Amino acid sequence: MYDDDYNNEDVDFDPEPVYLDNDADDTEEELPSQRGERLGDVASVLGDSLLDDKEEPEDERKWYVVHCYSGQENKVRHAIEQRIETMGMQDKIFDVVVPTEEEIEVREGKRRTIERRVFPGYILVQMIMDEDSWYVVRNTPGVTGFVGMGNEPTALRPEEVSQIMRRMEAEAPKIKVTFRPGQKVRIIDGPFNEFIGTVGDIDMEKAKVRVLVSFFGRETPVELDFLQVEKA
Repeated sequence: MYDDDYNNEDVDFDPEPVYLDNDADDTEEELPSQRGERLGDVASVLGDSLLDDKEEPEDERKWYVVHCYSGQENKVRHAIEQRIETMGMQDKIFDVVVPTEEEIEVREGKRRTIERRVFPGYILVQMIMDEDSWYVVRNTPGVTGFVGMGNEPTALRPEEVSQIMRRMEAEAPKIKVTFRPGQKVRIIDGPFNEFIGTVGDIDMEKAKVRVLVSFFGRETPVELDFLQVEKA
């Protein structure tokens, strides 16, 4: 459907991309649909019936997944937003999102909240897919392609979008688990503070971990919150 200039598997995408800024060349970029505007008078020669048969399209905005350089998601989002503004695509490209979620991690006995990218190297774009909108997004510096079959971008299903948005809007931050069964952990809170134990079971739904602690010469299982332990 859309010719991709970057379908060569040998292309090296490692170098840092160049992003748009205020010092960029003021030359306006031409959209695919604008390349034929010089032939606009042909319709008047052939007759107005050509235009009469063309109905206004319905709003078919959908969410698409765009692949970009990992670690550059926010820069690419900003670059797309700039192109939407400068190329007048507000009626076809509506939103650009970097899916993130909050996580709580424990490091050196201290809790901190961090923002983690849900899908590193990917951003979501809500748009009406046509030649012009595809061109604006695909040719943004830092974008390496749309997710889909071949050169055909595949839209996300509504239930997939809802699941991602719910994950982003979750009120309670997720707890980052840095340990796994069999590993040694240090208890940093509660009556067994400073005890060293071995991880037994991990219950992700309840955010609980069972730790085997040596107590009076016997291994005793202790159920703790994720935030009460850290890797030893």
